Amino acid sequence: MTTPLYHIDAFAQTPFSGNPAGVCPLTSWLPDGLMQQIAAENNLAETAFFVPRAEAGAEYEIRWFTPAAEVDLCGHATLASAHVLWQHLGFAHEQVTFHSQSGPLRVRREESGRLVLDFPSRPPQPLTAHPTGLADGLRATPLHVLAARDLVAVFSSEAEVLALKPDFAQLLGIEYLGVIATAPGSGGVDFVSRFFAPRVGINEDPVTGSAHSTLIPYWAAKLGKNALRARQVSPRGGDLWCALREDRVDIGGYAVTYALGEIHLPA
Repeated sequence: MTTPLYHIDAFAQTPFSGNPAGVCPLTSWLPDGLMQQIAAENNLAETAFFVPRAEAGAEYEIRWFTPAAEVDLCGHATLASAHVLWQHLGFAHEQVTFHSQSGPLRVRREESGRLVLDFPSRPPQPLTAHPTGLADGLRATPLHVLAARDLVAVFSSEAEVLALKPDFAQLLGIEYLGVIATAPGSGGVDFVSRFFAPRVGINEDPVTGSAHSTLIPYWAAKLGKNALRARQVSPRGGDLWCALREDRVDIGGYAVTYALGEIHLPA
C-alpha cells in the first residue's frame, strides 16, 4: 500500500526557509496510530492528512500531527496542503475549505500566488502572575504574560526575542501547548515572534501560523491597526501578511515544494 507524500516549505518563497510540512492527501482516513507513526517518521514540525468531503468538491477534512501528538490547529501545514492542491493536484477552485477540530478553515489564492488562511481569532487574556518556571524556561523575564491556547510572553524589543536561549526541559513544565515570545518589529515589520513547544515534540517551530491566531488580535489592539506585517525570527525565519476581521484573522504567506514521493505502508 502506498500514499503520496509532499514536503512543502510554508511561509517561504525559496526552499530551506519557512516551515517544512509533510502533506499526505488520502482518499479515506488511515488509523490514528498509523498517521502518528508517519508524522514521527517524517520528523517535521507537522504532517497534515486530508480527505475529500463526499460530493463537496472544494471541501476537505484535515488533521495535523507533530512527531509526538495530534494538534487542534496548524497554520503552516494547512497552507502547505492548499499549495499541494493547487500546485500538484489540479485543484480548480478559487478557495478551499478544510474542516478541522477548530472549525472550517478557508484558504484563498491571490493573483500574486500568495495563499491566505482564514482562521479563528484567539485573543490572549492577561495573567495576574507569571506561570512557575516560565522565566527559568526562557532564561529571561518578559514584560507581560498572557494566555490563550498558547502562553504569550511579551518583550520590549526584537533583540530580546532573538537572544532567547530557552531551557526546553524547563518549558516542558508549562501547562500550555506552546510558548510564544513576541515583541515589536522593525524595518517595516509590525511584530516578531518565536514559538517553543517541547510538550508536543517541537523545541522551536520555524514559522507558526496558529500562533498568529493569538498574536494578530493582540498586536492589532496594541498598535491600533488591523493590517499587520509579521516575521517569525527563528533560524529559518518566515514572513506573514496578517489582518484582523472581527472574530477571524487572515494569515497570508507563500509556499514552495521541496520534495515529493510515496510512502510504502504495511497492508
